[in-house]
Amino acid sequence: MLILTRKLGESITIGDDIKITILGVRGRQVRLGIIAPQKVTIHREEIYFKIQEENKKAADSMLDDVSQIARMMKEDHQNQSEAPSNSDPSETEKLKKNKNSKRGNRAKPKE
Repeated sequence: MLILTRKLGESITIGDDIKITILGVRGRQVRLGIIAPQKVTIHREEIYFKIQEENKKAADSMLDDVSQIARMMKEDHQNQSEAPSNSDPSETEKLKKNKNSKRGNRAKPKE
């Protein structure tokens, strides 16, 4: 850890594009001003840890959801492969014949 001493109004720079300035001191609190590119995320440490914790919970929850969906799909696939086939070839032929006979019985338009 680098330790620096700064007075009110003095600054430190980090890299080429981050500047931290001491804006005020009241008792044990120090007010900091931070200039940084918008792409740089800046949080107080306790907020950062809370965000990390929430992100971990969300990721764990999503993982549980994906596992549950995979398990359900596997069970469904197993149930489908274990189910007896209901397609009796003779029934299929009867349906086809019945369908064809209905087409043939339609009234023809008179000319």
